[in-house]
Amino acid sequence: MSNKKHSTKNDLAQTLAVEIRAIHRALKVRVRENGGTKNLTASQMFVLAHLEKDGPATVSSLARAEGMRPQSMSELIAPLQEAGFISGKPDPKDGRQTLMSLTPKCVEWIKTGKAESHDWLTKTISQRLTPQEQVELNTALKLLRRVTE
Repeated sequence: MSNKKHSTKNDLAQTLAVEIRAIHRALKVRVRENGGTKNLTASQMFVLAHLEKDGPATVSSLARAEGMRPQSMSELIAPLQEAGFISGKPDPKDGRQTLMSLTPKCVEWIKTGKAESHDWLTKTISQRLTPQEQVELNTALKLLRRVTE
């Protein structure tokens, strides 16, 4: 009997894992759509997020972090440079390298996008969930935090 409970518990955990991943993907898409980043690829968003979090980086280090060739990364960041989102300066430690960094325009764009997506999510939660459901969502988030610890 305990094997059946374990099997059922494992089945439920597998089902929950599939559902969480599906919901995570859908939420990421909706947040992107409502935060002004829908015109960028996931890899371009990675580059911007990496530069925002870790500061200036070379094309080679960005390529390593994304698991791609430097030539491919150069092609990926060219539109970001053309859009005025990133710029390059010679690396003071190695003049043969270029350090890529976010432009002030991009920093403001990211800030605005985060505010828009936050506002959208706040509005959606308040419109679609009852106060009791919001309490239940809060409880579920506490459980998800425990999963990630």
